[in-house]
Amino acid sequence: MRVKCTYLSSLVGHLALGSILLVCTPYLYAGDYIWALPAWMPAPIVPVDNPMSEEKVTLGQRLFYDANLSGPGYMSCSTCHMPEHSFSEPRPVSVGVTGQFHSRNAMSIVNVAYMKTLTWANPNEVRLEDQANVPIFGTHPIEMDTKGQEEKVILFLQRDPIYPNLFHKAFPDQDNPISFDTITKALASFERTLISYQSPYDDYKYNHNDSAISEDAKLGEALFFSARLGCSSCHTGVHFSDATQASAFHNTGLYNLDGKGAYPEGNQGLFEHTGKEADKGRFRTPTLRNIAQTAPYMHDGSIATLEKVIEHYAAGGRAAQQGKASPLRSDKLHPFLLTDDEKRQLMAFLTSLTDSKFIDNPHFTTPFR
Repeated sequence: MRVKCTYLSSLVGHLALGSILLVCTPYLYAGDYIWALPAWMPAPIVPVDNPMSEEKVTLGQRLFYDANLSGPGYMSCSTCHMPEHSFSEPRPVSVGVTGQFHSRNAMSIVNVAYMKTLTWANPNEVRLEDQANVPIFGTHPIEMDTKGQEEKVILFLQRDPIYPNLFHKAFPDQDNPISFDTITKALASFERTLISYQSPYDDYKYNHNDSAISEDAKLGEALFFSARLGCSSCHTGVHFSDATQASAFHNTGLYNLDGKGAYPEGNQGLFEHTGKEADKGRFRTPTLRNIAQTAPYMHDGSIATLEKVIEHYAAGGRAAQQGKASPLRSDKLHPFLLTDDEKRQLMAFLTSLTDSKFIDNPHFTTPFR
């Protein structure tokens, strides 16, 4: 199914909009874009001041992989968000262009267009256009180190033999379209297209292809959605994250440094933005789509394998494994026991969420070939 969302100026057009509201958000009045999505996957919300277009997506894809957006000229968005790792990275924490180690693991940005908040713990980062400024200009920590070198980056884009034409096509209403405003809008447009919906599990569940996943995976699905394990209380819906419904942050009992639920200083999650004690250790629920490709796990990359993640949750949190369960642990989490067969089945289910068509899609990988 192909969903088309277009600008509707007449009364008849606005009445006709009602027929597509099930698959097209009411914010998609501006622009003309075709989403090639199945009926069960709604089109993402798009801000009215940055309508989608093929030209913006093409430009955004190129910018996403271009290291010349960074101040020194050798780090791109894809340095930390690698397509082969479902736009995450295999390091525990990211490293900025100056060599500074960060405190967080680069979260996968697959299906990020559907998330109500965009990072591990900041409730205020809700627009991709705004969030793109953080790695480009941020100094705490330094990521791409572009602050103070804006003129250099703009000059490169203006003098490049390809970019001027791409910017004019993407932003035809602007006389001088090369700016950081248009850069972030193009990046956001590309990122909104990073939608995974063709995993073996999708084929099984939505196309009713019973042979798409193994019997172990089917048993693992039952375990995953059972009240006994409670995985789906947070990892819910087609995106396997409750953060698509509302701003959702949870303490999974990973740390309890002082017996009161403390996390490492400078990495305390939502607390750093609210100052509320109850928010210590609360982080956003990541999607589980392509989860087998995104190791290491948790906000700080401190759990190396998916098997160890299952052990963490089975114990009621790593702090509980170490003998001091966190008093701030979410009440959605509770310890559970799994047999070796059940562990294998749960792993089979989680692996069935790997969408190789998404990972290998040339529209999402580097255009620099």
